[in-house]
Amino acid sequence: MTTPTPTLPPKPSPQASELARPYWDAAAQGELVLQSCSACGKVRHYPRLLCDACYSDAVTWLPSKATGTIHSWTVAHHAFHPAFAPELPYTLVTVDLDEGVRALGRWRASPANPAMAIGLAVQGAFEAREGGADLVFWPKV
Repeated sequence: MTTPTPTLPPKPSPQASELARPYWDAAAQGELVLQSCSACGKVRHYPRLLCDACYSDAVTWLPSKATGTIHSWTVAHHAFHPAFAPELPYTLVTVDLDEGVRALGRWRASPANPAMAIGLAVQGAFEAREGGADLVFWPKV
C-alpha cells in the first residue's frame, strides 16, 4: 500500500495595496519597477508613501534593468509557509541594484554557475507562478 501524497496549499499571493499596486502589476508582466520621487528624483524601494529625502508624496515609476551586485544572502532551511517546503533549502539574495536601492529575491544558480559571492554581478527578472510572480537573480554573463 502506498502512502498518499499530502496536498499542499497554494503559495501565498501578494496582497497589493494601492501604494504598491504599480509594482505588482509590473511584476505580473515580468518587469521590475522602482519608485522615484517626482520632486527630488531619489529612487526608493520598497514602495513608500513619502520620499525619505524631501518628504514629497509625488512619485513616478521607473523601469529597472534588474542588474546589480550581491550584497548578502541567506539559505532557508525551514519553510515559512507549507507550500515552500518542497523547495527547501533555497537561497534568498539581497542585491544592490544599479539604481542605488536594494532588492530581495530568490537565487537561481545552475551547475554551470553555482558560485555566489558578495560583489558578484547579477541579473534579475520575475518568474511567473500560480497566484503571483517571484523576483529571481542569477550571475550576470
